[in-house]
Amino acid sequence: MGLSKDVKSFTKITLDESEMPTQWYNIIPDLPSPPPPPLHPGTHQPVGPADLAPLFPMDLILQEVSTESYIDIPGEVLDVYRTWRPSPLFRARRLEQLLDTPARIYYKYEGVSPAGSHKTNTSVPQAYYNKKAGIKKITTETGAGQWGTALAFACALFDIECEVWQVGGSFDAKPYRRLMMEVFGATVHRSPSQLTEAGRKLALDPKNHSGSLGIAISEAVEAAVTDPTVAYALGSVLNHVLMHQTIIGEEALKQLAKVGETPDLLVGCTGGGSNFAGLSFPFIREKLKGKMNPEIRAVEPASCPSLTRGKYAYDFGDTAGMTPLMKMHTLGHDFIPDPIHAGGLRYHGMAPLISHIYELGMMTAESVGQKECFSAAVQFARTEGIVPAPEPTHAIAVAIAEALKAKETGEEKVILTALCGHGHFDLAAYDAYLNGNMVDSVLNDKDFEAALAALPVM
Repeated sequence: MGLSKDVKSFTKITLDESEMPTQWYNIIPDLPSPPPPPLHPGTHQPVGPADLAPLFPMDLILQEVSTESYIDIPGEVLDVYRTWRPSPLFRARRLEQLLDTPARIYYKYEGVSPAGSHKTNTSVPQAYYNKKAGIKKITTETGAGQWGTALAFACALFDIECEVWQVGGSFDAKPYRRLMMEVFGATVHRSPSQLTEAGRKLALDPKNHSGSLGIAISEAVEAAVTDPTVAYALGSVLNHVLMHQTIIGEEALKQLAKVGETPDLLVGCTGGGSNFAGLSFPFIREKLKGKMNPEIRAVEPASCPSLTRGKYAYDFGDTAGMTPLMKMHTLGHDFIPDPIHAGGLRYHGMAPLISHIYELGMMTAESVGQKECFSAAVQFARTEGIVPAPEPTHAIAVAIAEALKAKETGEEKVILTALCGHGHFDLAAYDAYLNGNMVDSVLNDKDFEAALAALPVM
């Protein structure tokens, strides 16, 4: 049988190495107004490069505050990217058949990276710039472990020591993720730990036993600021991190163009926001130019709904209050989410840049419970052959729901999402779902009151 001449019949859409983007996209210059600046926690004045210098190399600080639309990707970083990039874009044909929908579902698959997720898109440049600055060691936090794994991999490539504080609940539930970090050479601690002042203090309260990303950030930051040869790296939230991820969306634009498609709905999971930003920002740029008009939708866990139920306010990025104040949608830096299986989405705040774009009305958001997410994940795995990480199952659940709506209306909607990683180290979560042991968190406003009442007074 010959190949169809209809390119829309293709299931896998690839790019050649020569087509891989060589620049990251900075969305800030294209926005109607700039996002509010981070503030010094003591003076409440905008922070400058000197305030960030104890944590980050100057190249990353300049990217954080850049007003340039595009930043060239260094050759050394491109060389590493070529190990797995360009990543494939798939059409979920068998899932579409199962749903009997006229919708066309595409997913950009980032699980092909050495660490198994999109996080390597920023861990590699962060390690590169730290190495260039003479940094000997990087500290960081991780939730489910994708970011810690990605940074451990990148540090191994650039011969930098890596020390990771992993959220306690995920540390306990995902031992193989910890082992993968250790294989790459990282030292991994359960957070809260007894190794830092912040950890020791926060561990005194039993509610903190399962930990949170905010607590782990506090510990990693404390460990970094005391030594000039040590720096800190963050896997989400900050502008430069979101910018590094835009290679996802830039590739997806080229791949969809090859088959003559433009999305009607772009949907991505959101915890801190890097995966969502990486996919959506280049499409928002094209929407602002009038070249397409997709709905941009963020999906977050119902147990940690910072966008849909949080307050837009200045707050600390960590639990102990060591970071600058950032204006973001937040549940309060004291909020400790339930230890749901999507550990990477258990952060109390949303990236300030995404929060700002949400406030501008340029995107929508919704939350989904984890049982609905895993139901969708099993449907996806049994049709597409990939076991998703728990995080992107939130976007998959909404993509399926929208495809079923299209079935009711007969609309040939094009849906694009990012499958940001595989779930090979998350099978315990699937075991809980398949055996009926998974429960959904039911939160009411009182669950947020105490943490929101503790927001910094401005």
